[in-house]
Amino acid sequence: MSGGIDSTVTAMLMHEEGYEVVGITMKTWDYAGSGGSKKETGCCSLDSINDAREVSVDMGFHHFIVDIREEFGDYVIDDFVDEYIAGRTPNPCILCNTHIKWSALLKRADALDCEFIATGHYAKINQKDGRYFISKAIDQHKDQSYVLWGLSQECMERTRFPLAPFTKSEIRQMAADRGYEALSKKAESYEICFVPDNDYRSFLKRRVPGLEQQVAGGTFVDQEGNLLGNHDGYPFYTIGQRKGLGGGFKTPKYVTDIRPNDNVVVLGEVEDLMRNGMIVNDVNMQKYKSFQDGMEATTMVRYNDKGALARIYNKENDLQVEFMANVRGVAPGQSAVFYEGDDVIGGGRISRSL
Repeated sequence: MSGGIDSTVTAMLMHEEGYEVVGITMKTWDYAGSGGSKKETGCCSLDSINDAREVSVDMGFHHFIVDIREEFGDYVIDDFVDEYIAGRTPNPCILCNTHIKWSALLKRADALDCEFIATGHYAKINQKDGRYFISKAIDQHKDQSYVLWGLSQECMERTRFPLAPFTKSEIRQMAADRGYEALSKKAESYEICFVPDNDYRSFLKRRVPGLEQQVAGGTFVDQEGNLLGNHDGYPFYTIGQRKGLGGGFKTPKYVTDIRPNDNVVVLGEVEDLMRNGMIVNDVNMQKYKSFQDGMEATTMVRYNDKGALARIYNKENDLQVEFMANVRGVAPGQSAVFYEGDDVIGGGRISRSL
């Protein structure tokens, strides 16, 4: 329970269905000590923890706080920093879901002799031929299936998503109907919990002392390698970025490639962002045990991506993905998620574009 409307209504619905509910709030990050410029917000704030506890007390079930800051820092934050230093674009929310939150929840569930865990994600869990898999939620604008590709069979077997059949507006109305008017109007946060000011560049500088000096003197080049100017350091740019590149260009420029070994950032036109394929590693399968070579799947390369039809080929421990029509802005480090209709076949981390 983060203290937000989705996890709170999840607890309400499970309680009303007759489950013996135990509320768990996970403390993942202490933003007060991070040096950021914005007040602590979201699921890590004291206010949010207190909101979750108040609802639990009001509804008559136990509430616990689980401190996972050490695990979160060792895995999610270290990976976040390492990926930018490697010239890639990380996706910390997926790592947190896959390796931290579910693991911590299941451990606590076992300790409390709980059979299931329930979260406020907008997604479905289905089963076919003995395998569990994520499917898209009814509310396509809130669907979170993309960020859940890493869940294991064990995790999905023991997870419930009670919000799957509802839209966000219906969830807000449920809260209001149950007397939680303030909660029903509570704003949502789309920021990374440990970078609530959305300034990841400053976060990297604070996290890696001397980074700014280490990567100073980098250059912008065009597609042919011609010098275009200087930049602040390759970790401070992402594939597809258009703003913050400086002026003096006759046409809009986009980051099309990052070369960390040379501290070079390649700029091009929008058409230079198009890619016809990619290599995907760290693959987790859901609906099927494996891909058949040449299998077609709708492939998303970022959250809220419309998806593109692609053919999937097995390459040792990786997947080679060939798009049937070029796709814009394939960024190494981001996740590729493969769908059959609304069902998640599996997913992985983009290693490189082709």
